Amino acid sequence: MACDTGVKAIDSNNEKTSASNDQNLSTKENKNMSSSLVLRKMPAFETMAYDAATGHYKKVSSQDYEGKWTLICFYPADFTFVCPTEIAAMNAHLDEITGELGVEVLAASTDTHFSHKRFVETEPILKGLKMTIAADPKGDMARAFGVMIEEEGLALRGRFLINPEGVVVAQEVQAPMVGRNVQELIRQIRAWQHATQTGEVCPAGWRPGKKTLPVNTDAEKMTGRVGDYITLEELLS
Repeated sequence: MACDTGVKAIDSNNEKTSASNDQNLSTKENKNMSSSLVLRKMPAFETMAYDAATGHYKKVSSQDYEGKWTLICFYPADFTFVCPTEIAAMNAHLDEITGELGVEVLAASTDTHFSHKRFVETEPILKGLKMTIAADPKGDMARAFGVMIEEEGLALRGRFLINPEGVVVAQEVQAPMVGRNVQELIRQIRAWQHATQTGEVCPAGWRPGKKTLPVNTDAEKMTGRVGDYITLEELLS
């Protein structure tokens, strides 16, 4: 599926859900909660990884990211076509994401850490890569995050933003054929950090310098009158 040009439906009878693999959730919670990880704690994991910045293997775990803004990015497979373009685009903005915004970034696929090393060393577009790529050959991590394609042994394109409290605040999951937009990701990170710090909420397309909606002080006045605070022209500008 990682290199397919069409979208194939997954047989739900053969597909394991993330809830059935999450040992921390009760049966009642599994039935009542959405399959989305949004507003849930980041799943626990521990696995080997390839650190492209040092050229060495290392062990990574969910504990490494406690108390930090964190971005977990799954991709289908090494040595495919769209995947290296996504990784390269993310790497091009890595200093902004990790430095300016203070967000830890971990990529992951169901390949081994040995495969990750060779992939980075041989793919020209990944020259100068500084990212760490987690190895998930058994698919345990992908299942925990709900992005494992059991029939293929691969992960969907899943991107998860976790706040310093360990709560997933945003996720994006899509089929393998289309790559994701790093600029939109950065916009969302900035919006989430601003909303978290100020208690204000960010309208559609918000970016730094644009209007927010101060519901922490004007909630009663704003109810049913959002258009008095912000116009469609301002939203689209």
